[in-house]
Amino acid sequence: MERVGVKEFKNRATQYLRMGKPIAIERHGQVIGYYIPVAARDEAEIRRRREAFERDLEAFLAKVGLTEEELARLVNSGE
Repeated sequence: MERVGVKEFKNRATQYLRMGKPIAIERHGQVIGYYIPVAARDEAEIRRRREAFERDLEAFLAKVGLTEEELARLVNSGE
């Protein structure tokens, strides 16, 4: 999965969105979000993208020591 800085993603968003592939967005070397396109036409491609996202999310959570539930609470609380 390609990784880009948040400023670069902001400045070149149209180009990245046109590429149609998942992108990890970073700030200071840490992933802060993902762009996961949903324009895939076949189920195999959608499944492959979902699995790639889930692997990256699991790795991120392990690295920062959070569970999915803890991450969801943080996102919902706005911290």
